[in-house]
Amino acid sequence: MTAESQGERPRRIALVASKGTLDQAYPPLILATTAASLGWEAGVYFTFHGLDILHRKRFEKLKVASLGNPAGPIQVPNVLGMIPGSTAAATRMMKKWMTDSQMPSVPEFIEMAQGLGVRFFACATTMGVMGVDESDLIDGCDIAGAAAFLDFAATAEVSMFV
Repeated sequence: MTAESQGERPRRIALVASKGTLDQAYPPLILATTAASLGWEAGVYFTFHGLDILHRKRFEKLKVASLGNPAGPIQVPNVLGMIPGSTAAATRMMKKWMTDSQMPSVPEFIEMAQGLGVRFFACATTMGVMGVDESDLIDGCDIAGAAAFLDFAATAEVSMFV
């Protein structure tokens, strides 16, 4: 018997995504889709570079850099990470790892999350600062200021900044 069928509100998770790299797109999407699969309400607040995950021209082209990323897919000294092509190599390697692990791509995860009812909140303040228009975002995003997201997060059993 679910919480909803008992007249109770389902559990809720509130996540903040502030980084727009390939390796940082997966954690909030994995957590949100897992929670939604368990019957939880899930919401992700995308702010600063995290907006790239929702940007219709960028979300399919997220990259992961080896430079300054000690946990990145290519473990090389930073000086080698500056060589042209190292970001592309690190991105290809991570995409291969994800494919080999049968993980969905970021666009597939977004579609799955939306199908499960995960709410995507695009930070209105960041949109203004970075010149992002609502038309730049994928369909299905809520434009929300911090206060609106905090209202959502206030009743969350789990809140995370990832």
